[in-house]
Amino acid sequence: MQPVNWYSTNNKSEVVNFETALLNGMASNSGLYMVERNDIPKLLPEQIRDMKGMPYSEIAFQVLNPFLGAEIPEKKLHALLDDAYREDIIPTRVQRIVDKMYVMWLTQGPTYSFKDYAMRFFGRALNHFLGERGLQRCVITATSGDTGGAGAAALHRLENVTNVIFYPKGEVSSGQRRQMTTLGDNIYAFEVNGDFDVCQALAKYLLANKEFAARLFGDPQHFTSANSISVGRLAPQAVYPFYAHSRIADGLEKMIVSVPSGNFGDMMGTTFAREMGLPIEKILVGLNPNKPFLDFIETGKYNVAASIKTPSSAMKVSHPSNLARLIDLYGGHMFDEKDPKTNKVIREGVIDRMPDLDAMREDFFVHSITNEEHYDTMLNVYEKYIDELTGKRVILDPHGAVGWRTLEASLKGDTSRLAVSYETADPGKFPVDVRKAIGITPDLPPGMKKQAGLEERIYSVGAEPDHKRDESGEDKLVLSDAQIREAEDKIRGIFS
Repeated sequence: MQPVNWYSTNNKSEVVNFETALLNGMASNSGLYMVERNDIPKLLPEQIRDMKGMPYSEIAFQVLNPFLGAEIPEKKLHALLDDAYREDIIPTRVQRIVDKMYVMWLTQGPTYSFKDYAMRFFGRALNHFLGERGLQRCVITATSGDTGGAGAAALHRLENVTNVIFYPKGEVSSGQRRQMTTLGDNIYAFEVNGDFDVCQALAKYLLANKEFAARLFGDPQHFTSANSISVGRLAPQAVYPFYAHSRIADGLEKMIVSVPSGNFGDMMGTTFAREMGLPIEKILVGLNPNKPFLDFIETGKYNVAASIKTPSSAMKVSHPSNLARLIDLYGGHMFDEKDPKTNKVIREGVIDRMPDLDAMREDFFVHSITNEEHYDTMLNVYEKYIDELTGKRVILDPHGAVGWRTLEASLKGDTSRLAVSYETADPGKFPVDVRKAIGITPDLPPGMKKQAGLEERIYSVGAEPDHKRDESGEDKLVLSDAQIREAEDKIRGIFS
């Protein structure tokens, strides 16, 4: 089996295998690792049909082995995936809501978020490769909510990994925060004065700052990423739609997939699945009021705006990192322009080669919902639909509401077409918003109840971010030099 080549979206002459891409995190010239469209492995129709009834871990093997078979022996990959996707730790359910419309609940893992799936694979794959090389890595994570907790749980106490997490002060729930701050050991959570975009800019800065890593650890590659820019997160997200299809489709029946989208990791994973041969009729990209991508699809112009507060807080992202991969897949090029002296981003989302917009418009349905529509959708689903297994009313979380509302907008009342929407977090993680919508406070998941009584360890980046006006005149928070210095000083204090 030949290895799959990964290249930098900003430097196509850099070609590496999966292991190198995983360990590096970010590609050269601050690009993202990507695979040429024609090099994405294809599954045979009979392989897809045979997935019916397979456990999640075996479907994951069928999807990921074509990417990894040249680098991880089959027996080892089977063991890694069997451990990552143990049914007693991370069960998956696809629930029929009405006629041929389904919800896939990716919500029952250790942190009750869909991000457990990719993170559990990422952590085990990273630890495996590091162990083979006798290396250590520090994983840098920026989170708007669920990524940090899922990453912390997946990386906790792995012998070859430490984890530094940046989360925006006051913009994650207390439950989400405690999933990052109560583990201790090799998990270091930083509360940042700013929004998610500031946290993401700080993470990207550190990942690109090879000199700082070399001075502190003696290894310029010591920092790597667990955000959705990592190939270790991207590849396993291609498994979700294969699993859904195996549970709801008749043979090679086509299905529609609705993806609540923030940093576009799930969307790109689903796009990879389609490229691998999964019969997907259309991919629906569900957005909250942060919708520069919708504006781009409609107008051909991409303008990064100030992020807007929204009930789907983990999707409060104005400039999705994985969008650069989608643009690349369709023949374009997007990059963040940096100051060559300071290495700070001075202009985000620059497109110097346009993708095939007509093809993108054909393949994707993009829809944005308002904050009020989050609540309307949760209430409508709760009042209208009963879970056939439990007899209880269906409760969505705010992110799942984005996916479901987008599916409804696409189908326009036609419930006869096979369709699935991703539900990405347990409603109990968002008790205030769910109660506002349906008048009932959902139960807190059991693991989070336990963490509520544990001591927290929090590091702080309290320096003020910079401010600048976006093209619409709105005030946008921007990573400041003072924040960079403070973060570096505190990381130095931890690891020196």
